[in-house]
Amino acid sequence: MLNTTFRRLSWGILLSCVPAVSWAEGIDSGSTAWMLTATALVLFMTIPGLSLFYAGLVRSKNVLSVLMQCFALTGAMSILWFVVGYTMAFGSGGEAGPWLGDFGNVLFASIKLDSVTGDIPTSLFAMFQMTFAVITPALIVGAFAERMKFSSMLVFSTLWLLLVYAPICHWVWGGGWLQQMGLLDYAGGTVVHITAGVAALVAALVMGPRKGFPQTAMMPHNLTMTVTGAGMLWVGWFGFNAGSAVAANGNAAMALMATHISASAGAMAWMACEWIRHGKPSVLGIVTGMVAGLGTITPASGSVGPAAALVIGLCAGVLCFYMTMLIKRKLHIDDSLDVFPVHGVGGILGTLLVGIYCSPDLGLFSGLGFGGDNSSIPEQLKVQAIGVIVTLVYTAAVSWILLKVIGALMGLRVTGDQETEGLDIVLHDERGYDIK
Repeated sequence: MLNTTFRRLSWGILLSCVPAVSWAEGIDSGSTAWMLTATALVLFMTIPGLSLFYAGLVRSKNVLSVLMQCFALTGAMSILWFVVGYTMAFGSGGEAGPWLGDFGNVLFASIKLDSVTGDIPTSLFAMFQMTFAVITPALIVGAFAERMKFSSMLVFSTLWLLLVYAPICHWVWGGGWLQQMGLLDYAGGTVVHITAGVAALVAALVMGPRKGFPQTAMMPHNLTMTVTGAGMLWVGWFGFNAGSAVAANGNAAMALMATHISASAGAMAWMACEWIRHGKPSVLGIVTGMVAGLGTITPASGSVGPAAALVIGLCAGVLCFYMTMLIKRKLHIDDSLDVFPVHGVGGILGTLLVGIYCSPDLGLFSGLGFGGDNSSIPEQLKVQAIGVIVTLVYTAAVSWILLKVIGALMGLRVTGDQETEGLDIVLHDERGYDIK
């Protein structure tokens, strides 16, 4: 009896020394668990997903340079988001201004252990949004792959996040004027894909083509790597879109379903176009079509059901296929890894189509729409078109200015001889492959 009492007393003393840990009031453990998973999935999209996808598409002498760019951007953009990016986009929880968030959350100053956004910790919401801020500049890497200086890339991406991504993120998601107008962009058609795609096109035009383009064929050096990255993107995109519900609920489940259907339809549509036009379907084509389907459904994923997602994915596969040929083969613009025709065009298409398919009036088989706040399809389409045009023009103007200024101060691209030798050796003094 004495031993039992002593043991109980000892445990009581020990437990009293352990600080009590409890959830803040209003936090839902199920939604929090899902958002922790979704955040990890979106980061998984950048490293290793996008990194491997892009690295396989370049020539072997540049494989490490692309991996390095994606990896470095993950670290740099994360720190920048923590320091000032988040507060510029989302502020500190007070009344939102139309143009930019307040600066009360510099260094996450207002985020405490018990801070809540919706029914998840605010720290988790900020981290989830950080992964979006990471992948968006990383998407632009595909436009200037194999020719941009690493230092210039870092400076451009830093300024671009502050002057383009953060303001537009506030306009659309942080309580800014486009959100107040009723723009529907569930997971980043304007904020992520149009901004990245337009900036990529501007970068390709300002920098000029790679040495030898378009006369010299510049084939992907490792499609196995690209397909591996594409598979990671497909899985990670469920966190991207379904996570944007910021809850574990039916909206997240429907967004996940719509995302998968659109990706599948985009892959099949691109494959069919290529098969008809060239006589054979390619591995590169089917994975690119999948990415087109994913990017295009992104703004609509929380506002439409699987029937509309099927149509959106099919349209994405066909339109992005022909836009890729137009950009490179007809206009001879060297957007190296097709960022604008896939992400930019897909973002524009998806942002406009959600204005149609969000309407509940279309019914189950036409769209299963449930996201529109405006009273009619024309009104919602008008809002969507304004969002597209403003995002496109603002992104193009600021990106062009940044590239011109950086080019004048420190130069944008490596020399012709360095480009011939390859960026792996020239910029990083390493080789991706040591083949003897």
